[in-house]
Amino acid sequence: MAAIRKDFPNEVEIVESMFVPLPDGTRLAAKLWRPRDIGPVPVILEYLPYRKREGTRGRDQKMHAWLAGHGYACIRLDIRGTGDSQGLIDDEYTEQEIRDGCDAIAWIAAQDWCDGQVAMYGISWGGFNGLQIAARQPPALKTIITVGSTDDRYATDVHYIGGCLSKDNPDWSATMFAHNDLPPDPEIVGPGWRDMWRARMAHNTPWILTWLAHQRRDAYWKHGSVCEDFSAITIPVYAVSGWADNYSESVPRLLSGLSGPRLGLIGPWAHSFPHDVAVQPAIGWLQEVRRWCDHWLKGRDTGIMDEPMYRVWMQQSAPPSTCYLERAGRWVGEAEWPSSRIDWRDLFLNAGGRLQGTAAKGTPVPICSPLWVGLTAGEVGRYGEDADWPPDQREDDGGSLVFTTDPLPATLEILGAPQLHLRFSVDKPMALVAVRLNDVMPDGRSTRVALGCLNLTHRDSHEQAAMLEPGRVYEAVVDIDDIAHSFPAGHRIAVSISTTYWPICWPSPELATVTVHTGESRLALPVRPEDPADAGLRRFDPPEMAAPTPSEDLPAEKTVRRGVRRDLLSKEMVVEFPRWTYAHRMPDIGQTVASDAFARYRITDGDPLSAACETGCTVEITRKDGVFGHHSTSRMTCDATHFRIEVSLRVTENGASVFERSWDERIPRDHV
Repeated sequence: MAAIRKDFPNEVEIVESMFVPLPDGTRLAAKLWRPRDIGPVPVILEYLPYRKREGTRGRDQKMHAWLAGHGYACIRLDIRGTGDSQGLIDDEYTEQEIRDGCDAIAWIAAQDWCDGQVAMYGISWGGFNGLQIAARQPPALKTIITVGSTDDRYATDVHYIGGCLSKDNPDWSATMFAHNDLPPDPEIVGPGWRDMWRARMAHNTPWILTWLAHQRRDAYWKHGSVCEDFSAITIPVYAVSGWADNYSESVPRLLSGLSGPRLGLIGPWAHSFPHDVAVQPAIGWLQEVRRWCDHWLKGRDTGIMDEPMYRVWMQQSAPPSTCYLERAGRWVGEAEWPSSRIDWRDLFLNAGGRLQGTAAKGTPVPICSPLWVGLTAGEVGRYGEDADWPPDQREDDGGSLVFTTDPLPATLEILGAPQLHLRFSVDKPMALVAVRLNDVMPDGRSTRVALGCLNLTHRDSHEQAAMLEPGRVYEAVVDIDDIAHSFPAGHRIAVSISTTYWPICWPSPELATVTVHTGESRLALPVRPEDPADAGLRRFDPPEMAAPTPSEDLPAEKTVRRGVRRDLLSKEMVVEFPRWTYAHRMPDIGQTVASDAFARYRITDGDPLSAACETGCTVEITRKDGVFGHHSTSRMTCDATHFRIEVSLRVTENGASVFERSWDERIPRDHV
């Protein structure tokens, strides 16, 4: 738990509400923290759709008040069409959003309380658009700090995994759908709030309809993917994530692709800022932000650029568990990335389930996994609670091909993204593989270390998919997530291959048999040798933050609990995830926000066309002028050729329906 700091070098002034005017006349709502009674200072901007007034209120205060107390002005800006900002929102990371961000930076830089320098800072959405806006090179933007974000919107986000449709695609659509028609606050925007609300209700659509229309890595996904032209980003970049997050692999890619000043940091964390974590150890992250900004915006020698380019938490082996509150390990550093110190080592998938340093005579081995493989896989990206991690891998190994080393004679540590070089054939025109890298303990317990998935119709390209010819032999490379992991002596390394991984990946239309050519397939491991310099790394400060705004947590019963149910007679299997269930009362603004949501995935063993995702979301805001609610359900199903999306929406005021709409659309399957 981060310590609450109350005394700062500078007294902090808070401007609860202000507006940033854009060239087209639209006004974006903002909240400002700034040091009182000192001259113009650099500004740190966070740019989000998550409703600054009541959505991220307490979180914002803890960070921005701390930074303002150390000499920076901080602005939390609502994206067009969200929170109390005017206009309408159409999708994530649109061209309009990026242009608005550039225009907002120009306006901020011209204010008399700004010294003309702006930094962008944010996690997830705010990390995404920080990178995207940096690529547009607005003159006043001098540096960005991007946490839990991506350089590649197709390869590393909530939509697709190795060309497979991710479980989070419909799930995240339902989450954003539930917030995009909530009303602005009349205390902020004035009497026009109701017209703004009506316009939002009429405009709100399920974004899954757009995302599912782009099942390959086309121009839609390339927009906002800064990996398309890393050279466009010339300012210093600090990229951060956690091994339990969905976005950790973006950090080494950014370090490798960018050419300007840059640092990368990955801890054991889930999707969170490093000072306020569910997975310990936390660090003094706000102090690191200050060190970075002092160096690049105030010209102070903080020593931060004398440290290794890439610093990561080398995780120790841990028994399998569905929840980790702490991961043992140590900090290690690499002076550059990619690092010439990494020793790529091949382990061949040999007959008899052996994983060995030399290739043996090949034998084709088939696998057709049951649909229960992956039921307990947990989340794609984790928040650190609700049984987000996978349990012992031996259950899923029962429906997989497993190749295992002998017990290791000495500790072996890896840092990087392992790859499975797969030589295979199939019996169906469409198939996928899920590859798990596991740490097997002497007693047989098996912990998943990293995961990689590949839609085999994308074996050559995520842009140009091609059906498979049954019986033909192919080669493909399955990229496994980046990781830093220490395999102890006496443990074994295992690679497990399955042809299903529901609900992480939507299944192919038919159950396919994939035949792996042993002796010709291999696992490439990025082995990191010991470095005595690790012992001399600067220790992070203890975590601290400013006091949050007043808030009271009210009882909130979850509709579902994290769990798996199997009907042994009907063979139906159900996986449930709780979503955003809470109730917060904020006495300083006289509002209460309550949310109750779930995601439920159904499938019948043996029938991939029975796959279904169901969501339910209720969000209610209670304030002195009434109670305003969003209530929606969605269902995504499929047949052999199409996906079907059914959504129902009801918006309420004081319990009475004021807007209703439904959608029922079919979208062709495109090699998925």
